[in-house]
Amino acid sequence: MARYHSGQMEIFPYHVFVCEQRKPDGVPCCAARDSAAVLEVLRREVAQHGLSETVQVTACGSLGLCERGPNLVVYPEGVWYSGVTPADVPELVESHFVHGVPVRRLVNTDAAAVKQEIQTNRNRHLQSVRAREAAGAMPDDLQQSLRAFQDSRVLLTAIELDVFTAIGKSATAAEVAARVGANSRSTGMLLDAVVALGLLVKRDSVYSCTPAAERFFVAGAPFDSRAAMGHMIHLWTTWSSLTEAVRTGTTVCRGVNERRDDTWTEPFIAAMHRIASERAPHVTAAVGAAGLRRMLDVGGGSGAYSIAFAQAAPELEGDILDLGAVLSIAQRHIDAAGLTARIHTRAGDLRRDTLGQDYDLILVSAICHMLSEEENLDLLQRCFAATAAGGRVVISDFILEPDRTAPKFAALFALNMLVGTPAGNSYTEAEYTQWLNAAGYGDVRRVRLPGTAHLMIGTKA
Repeated sequence: MARYHSGQMEIFPYHVFVCEQRKPDGVPCCAARDSAAVLEVLRREVAQHGLSETVQVTACGSLGLCERGPNLVVYPEGVWYSGVTPADVPELVESHFVHGVPVRRLVNTDAAAVKQEIQTNRNRHLQSVRAREAAGAMPDDLQQSLRAFQDSRVLLTAIELDVFTAIGKSATAAEVAARVGANSRSTGMLLDAVVALGLLVKRDSVYSCTPAAERFFVAGAPFDSRAAMGHMIHLWTTWSSLTEAVRTGTTVCRGVNERRDDTWTEPFIAAMHRIASERAPHVTAAVGAAGLRRMLDVGGGSGAYSIAFAQAAPELEGDILDLGAVLSIAQRHIDAAGLTARIHTRAGDLRRDTLGQDYDLILVSAICHMLSEEENLDLLQRCFAATAAGGRVVISDFILEPDRTAPKFAALFALNMLVGTPAGNSYTEAEYTQWLNAAGYGDVRRVRLPGTAHLMIGTKA
C-alpha cells in the first residue's frame, strides 16, 4: 500500500538505486568494478527473501563516487553504500531490508565529504568534456558505434571456434587451443578479449564461462544457440558488402546466395526457429485459434508457428509451404511435437506457385521483407485466392514508422535486405494496408506484439 507523507508518495518501503554507468576505458566507474554482478545478485537475493513487494531495485547513472564503486543508495533513509561486492549483497539484504539495520562497514557516514567528492568528480568531468570539445575530439558513444563491429567479430569467432564448449568447467588458453585446433598465443588473445566483453571469467590464467555463456553457447545447454548464431556469421560476409550494395542498389552477393547449401540453411532455419518459438505464443494469442480448421504457413521454415496453432486448435490441420531443403528440417520439429498426422509439408515457390484453397488462416511470417513491393502484392493476391470466405491472412514482420527511420531495428533490417536480397526491404503499415486492400482483403488492422515484429491482419468477406 502506498504511503503519503510530506507531500511525497512512498510506494515501496525501500528503493535501491545501483549505479550502472559505463564510462570510457580507463575512466573509473561502477560498471568497470562489476556493478552488473552486484545488481544481478541483489535482484536474486531480494526475490529469494520474498521482498519483491518491499524492495524496488533500479539501475541508474553515475552517483558521483566513481573511484569507490560499486555504489548504491537506499531510500527513503538515504543510505549511501560504496565498494559493494557481489559477496556483500546477501549480508546487505538480510541486515538492511529484513532487519532494518544498515551494513555500517559499507556505509558512507560523512555527508559533507560525500557531497564534496561528488562535486569534485562532476567538475572534473565537465572540464574533460570542455577540453575534448575544444580539441574536436569525437564523442565516446560515436566512437563506440564505429568500433562496435570489433565486439561482434570477437564473439562470432569465439562461437565459430566453439571455445565456450572447449572451456567446459574451466581451461587454460593452451588447453582450449588444443581442443579447437588453433594457435595457443592467438587463442589466449581471443579469450582475453571475450573476458573484457563479459562472457568469460579469468583467474590465474584459467578461464571459465559466465552464466550467460553457459546458457547459450555451450554444446548441450538447454538453450544452446550456437547453430542459430551460425546465421550471424554468414551475415558478416553479406554486411561487409554494404558499400557496394548502396552503390549498385541491390545485393552484390547474389552468386553467394544462389549457392546456399545445408551449411547456410541449417543455421538460418535454426535462427528462425529460435525466434519463432519465442514469438509463437504471442501470435497465436493475438490471432486466436478458436474455430480454425485449415491453415497455410507460407514459407513456414521450421514449422514453429504451425505447431503452435495446431497445439492451440485441436481440430486444425496445417500445410507448410517451403523449399524442399527447409521442409526436411520442419519435418523433424513436426515429428518431435507429435503432430505428423495434422501438419503436412508441401514443396513449392512462394514467389509464383498457386497456394491452394479454402484456408481459414494463411500466415505470412518473416516473408514480406524479402520481396519487392510488386512481389508482395502478387503474393497477397494469391493468398486471397486461397483464403476461405471469412478467413484471414496474417502478416508478421518488422513495420517501419511513416518516415522510415524508426524503429531502429526495422531501419537496419532494411539494409540487411539490401545486402542479402535482390529487392527486399522493410515496409510501413500504410504499405501493408495498401497491398492487403488491393488484394481484396477488408477490415485491415495492425496488432502490436512484444518485440520487434508486429502483425497486419486482413479478412476475406
